[in-house]
Amino acid sequence: MEYLYGTGVALITPFNPDFSVDVNGLQRVVEHSINGGVDYLVVLGTTAETATLTDAEKTLVIKTVIKTNAGRLPLVLGVGGNNTMHVVDELKRIDLTEFVAILSVSPYYNKPTQEGIYQHFKAIAQASPKPIIVYNVPGRTGSNMLASTTVRLAQDFKNIVAIKEACGDMNQITEILKNKPSSFLVISGDDITALPTVLAGGAGVISVIGQGLPAPFSKMINLGLDKKVGEAYEIHHSLEEGMGLIFEEGNPAGIKAIFESLEICKAVVRLPLVEASANLKSKIGKFVKKLAKVSV
Repeated sequence: MEYLYGTGVALITPFNPDFSVDVNGLQRVVEHSINGGVDYLVVLGTTAETATLTDAEKTLVIKTVIKTNAGRLPLVLGVGGNNTMHVVDELKRIDLTEFVAILSVSPYYNKPTQEGIYQHFKAIAQASPKPIIVYNVPGRTGSNMLASTTVRLAQDFKNIVAIKEACGDMNQITEILKNKPSSFLVISGDDITALPTVLAGGAGVISVIGQGLPAPFSKMINLGLDKKVGEAYEIHHSLEEGMGLIFEEGNPAGIKAIFESLEICKAVVRLPLVEASANLKSKIGKFVKKLAKVSV
């Protein structure tokens, strides 16, 4: 699974002022990420505001990314939810030809037990024609997939090949790293813990800020994978302010403000999210300008 090492980015879905999908903006986001040196692209993750997209819009996003990418980078598709039967049905219907893997989030809102989480991913593993990255993000799902459950899934299903771990707890991350099968990959799901995870033995990150600032972020991760700790942390510290700012008023309002400051697309989001405040946009704009003056 070499193509899942390094920096993956969870692509946003740009919107026009009338809230329609901004196809040209999405093309520019993809080009910006590729030109900045990221290693793979994640389509229709949480950051894409997938929950607010119609089926037709999801298809439009998928086709746009595939066409723009033109085979240059591996693609991962988000296919998940809290209705196990529906996810299984989606996996049977969706054309996954252009994707190397799927990213599937632990069930949200229902708050299943650890056994429920295990059975959910067991059903997905049995249905998926592609390798699976399971996604643990307790801050959004309302339940934490424990390290023991992750390791159990990794041991029991060969096509569950990685976890995007966004628990924010390095103790949990190191427990997975210690007990996982050797081929199973641990991918950071938090920008702020990406470098510590890599240095502890992780494979990389699926990043939010990495699509807006791909060159320095990708360089940081590559330095971390090469165990060049001092150089990697130098970049980490230069990006740290931005990592905080983009989540100050929620995701993806913050990263879209970065793209607006770069004149790549508008900062429009769909309800129930609201656009970043003028104050936050100002702070993000100043951060981006300051970073541009620093050689990393």
